Amino acid sequence: MEKAIEYFAILGGLDTDINLDRPLLELIQKHILKEYRFLRNDVSVLTNGDTIYHTILTGIALGDRRTNSAFKRAKVSFDNGIDDIDALCDLNVVTLERSQKHLTNQYRSETVSEKLLFNAPFLRFWFAFVSPIFKGIKEKNYDEFFKRFESRKDEYTALVFEQLSHAFLQTMIEDDPIKQIGRYWDDNNDLDIIAKTKSGKIIAGSCKFSSSKVKKTLLTKLKETCKNIEVEADIYVLFSNKGYTTELKNMKGPELKLYTSKSLKALIL
Repeated sequence: MEKAIEYFAILGGLDTDINLDRPLLELIQKHILKEYRFLRNDVSVLTNGDTIYHTILTGIALGDRRTNSAFKRAKVSFDNGIDDIDALCDLNVVTLERSQKHLTNQYRSETVSEKLLFNAPFLRFWFAFVSPIFKGIKEKNYDEFFKRFESRKDEYTALVFEQLSHAFLQTMIEDDPIKQIGRYWDDNNDLDIIAKTKSGKIIAGSCKFSSSKVKKTLLTKLKETCKNIEVEADIYVLFSNKGYTTELKNMKGPELKLYTSKSLKALIL
């Protein structure tokens, strides 16, 4: 399942048959890098070929997804940037995401920047790793691409892992279904998951996509974040692609749920 997540984070939304038995880098080279000229045309049609749109999209794909950060990268004013984002939403390229402040005691705090989600994983991959270094790729020189991708692969996949974790929680808690779910962020705090069930219970969670098992420190950090934003969570949930240390597994119970990438198989059954 971990392999499927990694492949989906890059190839999801790409209109071609994919052989998942082949190595990921081989598939990237075959279906994306070597097809650069054709895919560039497809992406240009989708975005109306607007260079400002492309700069903003690269800012979203490489940054923290906040609108303000993307506008700074693109060197556009806030007002012009908002108009561009509205257009990209209308083109079905991105979707706006708002911090779930209403599920915390921070709902009266200062307004924070919205974030943006690509509507297809492939588009995010394109603007993160292909579009910024298109000259070399166009000339079939892929060295810079492979160097960049290898250094940021886990970080890049983490967002899709979070999104799948949200979908999993919405389908798996049947006795007290989730009515609201999303992320929380402000200038100093971030929660990968914050949700409210039908009965009013609050769920707070963290997701970790990395090369090692998750330790108790992730739970400690999650609880500290909840304290900072005055959230009294009834249930804590953790998602890890590599599993958990014995110490953390021994803490599992009604108030602490631990899930792995294998748990997400439920989404495709």
